[in-house]
Amino acid sequence: MLSKFMSSRRMLAGTSLLCTVLAVTLATETYVAAQQPSTGTRPAQVGRAPGSPFVQPEPIDFNDHEGWTQIFDGKTLSGWDGTPDVWHVEDGAIVGVSSTEHPSGTTNIIWRGGEPANFALKVEMKLEGAGANGGIQYRSLNVPPRPRQIPPDRLAQMTAEQKQRVQQMAVLSQKYAKWNLEGYQADYDFGNRYTGQLYEQGTARGIIAWRGQMVETEAGKKPRLLATLGTSDELKAFIKPGEWNQYEVIADGNTLIHILNGHVMSVLVDTDSNFSQAKGLIAFEIEGSGSLKISHRNVWFKKLP
Repeated sequence: MLSKFMSSRRMLAGTSLLCTVLAVTLATETYVAAQQPSTGTRPAQVGRAPGSPFVQPEPIDFNDHEGWTQIFDGKTLSGWDGTPDVWHVEDGAIVGVSSTEHPSGTTNIIWRGGEPANFALKVEMKLEGAGANGGIQYRSLNVPPRPRQIPPDRLAQMTAEQKQRVQQMAVLSQKYAKWNLEGYQADYDFGNRYTGQLYEQGTARGIIAWRGQMVETEAGKKPRLLATLGTSDELKAFIKPGEWNQYEVIADGNTLIHILNGHVMSVLVDTDSNFSQAKGLIAFEIEGSGSLKISHRNVWFKKLP
């Protein structure tokens, strides 16, 4: 439905989003009314009267894989590309680890099966360790890491330990430069402050759609809130810390949707031609301080038209 909506939006150049919604709603109501017999009474509503032509959709089934392709075999990293210093297979999952003694920095394991445009991706994820921070990169670009620019006044306020960590991260980013990515990310952190949001790794936009938001972007303008999906805390209640969580990403045209445990967490309608990406790489990210472990299993992919 969202892809049809975006198609209508592009056809109505110069028309406001509100007018487009009203036009689509009016057209739908007119069509439905035309299909009903002229009885002088209102048509029966879904589920409220026998003989109704309307039916409810099938229930959510994360394990329904009809039309999907499994892109991780559960045994090897065939088709995946990441540093063996960080990534391995354990108990049927792609696992990334990091510790104070052997930090990962920010790095990714990249699926080398192509650069899909329109698709849906399903994966179960589990984070362990208070500092664990990961996510799903998609429609991403494999680019050299950018040097971190720290303003002089901020640098002057940093402790020796903080400066040492910044230097360590710079070294690690070069060490793992082969796997550096820039692009959309379905965020996921152990503390669930950011889980579910749409973050753009490596660009100035950063967080675009926070958890609980549907946001639209246009070139030269600030992102605009279109609707709310619930408060951040309400949606956070559906996330299971330290356990397996079901994450789904849908990328269809300019519409990007993040779903966690059957609940829509964020939506972005990205029409900013300066930043939006029509296709790119899929990967899993790891970063964070201290001892941590991020696991991914049951990874399924479906190509969309």
